[in-house]
Amino acid sequence: MRTTRALGALVLSLAATVALAHAHLKKAVPADGGVVSSAPANVVLSFSEPARLTACWIQKGEGSKQKIDGLPTTPGADISVPLPKLEPGIYVLSWKAVGDDMHIVPGQIHFTVSGDH
Repeated sequence: MRTTRALGALVLSLAATVALAHAHLKKAVPADGGVVSSAPANVVLSFSEPARLTACWIQKGEGSKQKIDGLPTTPGADISVPLPKLEPGIYVLSWKAVGDDMHIVPGQIHFTVSGDH
């Protein structure tokens, strides 16, 4: 009886873990918190599973958010986000992504363009 309960609890625990496994960011280039000397032409977001960006914005400092167009339309584990021309400063790239489970997951990274060549 005790083994059956333990096995049942394990199965429920594993089912809950699988149900909560949404696409999440594993890596970004430039890295979150990173400093680059020159402005990148794009940011590459690597997710835990194929995902599709439904919206993406870039914001410099306390400035207004600028929507990024031209996002890939097919899901992928690695997504290249085209960036506008960036001047030196601190940036936040934020997005909404949808994974295979159809859950929309927001995210963001921060990076600095130093302008030091």
